[in-house]
Amino acid sequence: MTPPLDRRQFLLGASAIAAGSVLAACSSGSKGTAATSAGAAASGPSVAPASGGAVTTEKISLNYWAWGTPQDPFVAAWNKANPNIQVKHTDAGGGTDSSAKLLTAARAGDAPDAALVEYTTLPAMIVGNVATDITQYVSSLKGSFSEGTWGQTTFNGAIYGVPQDVGPMVLVYNEARFTQLGVKPPTTWAEFATVAEQVRKADKNTYLATFSPAEFGNFAGLSQQAGGQWWKVDGENWTVGINDDASLKVADFWQDLIDRDLVSVEALFTPEYNKQLNAGQILSWPSALWAPGVIYGAAPSQAGKWAMSRFPQWTAGDDKVAYQGGSAVVVTSSAKHPAEAAQFAAFINSSAAGAQIQLSTGQYPASVVGQQAAIKSAPPVLMPQQKDFWKLASEISAQTIPSISWGPNVNVASSTFQDAMKAAIANKTKLRDALAVTQKAVVADMAKTGFKVTG
Repeated sequence: MTPPLDRRQFLLGASAIAAGSVLAACSSGSKGTAATSAGAAASGPSVAPASGGAVTTEKISLNYWAWGTPQDPFVAAWNKANPNIQVKHTDAGGGTDSSAKLLTAARAGDAPDAALVEYTTLPAMIVGNVATDITQYVSSLKGSFSEGTWGQTTFNGAIYGVPQDVGPMVLVYNEARFTQLGVKPPTTWAEFATVAEQVRKADKNTYLATFSPAEFGNFAGLSQQAGGQWWKVDGENWTVGINDDASLKVADFWQDLIDRDLVSVEALFTPEYNKQLNAGQILSWPSALWAPGVIYGAAPSQAGKWAMSRFPQWTAGDDKVAYQGGSAVVVTSSAKHPAEAAQFAAFINSSAAGAQIQLSTGQYPASVVGQQAAIKSAPPVLMPQQKDFWKLASEISAQTIPSISWGPNVNVASSTFQDAMKAAIANKTKLRDALAVTQKAVVADMAKTGFKVTG
């Protein structure tokens, strides 16, 4: 397991993050300690109030910034059950937009009481003094989430958020075309290469999959699944391993497929790519659990033809997977009522009522109770015939890697990676060389910022 993050090292980059140049993540699945649960409202999960006192019974209001379809129903359900603690929801934009606004609002002392942030953005919120330590309020919720999910919000032994949704990596594939071509879903990456070859031999106009040089998060997940650790921290010393052996293995794997014309090489979801999807000429997408909705949006005529399976394994029998996407609710340093804000975060993200709202609005819950409830839900519209979709999803989510580490300059890594990969494709040079370019840029940027770094 990656050593817990030394928060002093995050602070070295605080000014850069506040300026928006660094949005970083470094997660450790710390065990933590259980807090006594007392005084929580009956409408939500058990959450400990501050200093052992009771959650206030006075009438208060909380402000909540979040994007996505579940948020208004979340707030409506909470407000109905808690007339003395009313929450007002504001959609401040998703992902990076919301984070930038949160940083600005926190510096002015005017951030909302609670806010939704992406897992990869959470450390920047800690550094920018937006997200506050809520261990005393929510540590008893640990059992409500898988170890890998809970680890996304745990830093240096402290808890800074309650997970809302997750995106474990899965393989979605065109089941109808697989049957037509006589191929089966690959269970290992070696089988994936074999199936890619079989598809090309069976239909010269069709590819099993696409390699997109812009997919930084996807490549990172593949490397993490193979055992790669792009960032590690030990006390004040950082190690960067973007071109470690595991990542080079992943690069060489895709290089071989590209060189043999077994995968297409293009950006995803362009008009041309969508045309191929609709024609049944791109047969799979190694992605995440949210992928069926994206594919349906681009190719609705494919409904009933696609299915989902476990992500291929680098080593047969080792079914661990990384995440690609997800978010959590934090309590901000501006909150005048942090205990109540934490209670709200717990209710919407770990209660059965909150899970039903998520499922009804198409969001995959991070909570165990939500994932269990999903088993009884209808499968995505892209694959209505796959009755075991949510059961399989729950099993996959339980196998996510328990400790995934990110570094203090993910934005530099992402932009450099994309440029280097695109250049490698255009110039017909090696993908592993693009990793070396990214590694060098990340190390140089960290050293310039003031981190003690090797790699």
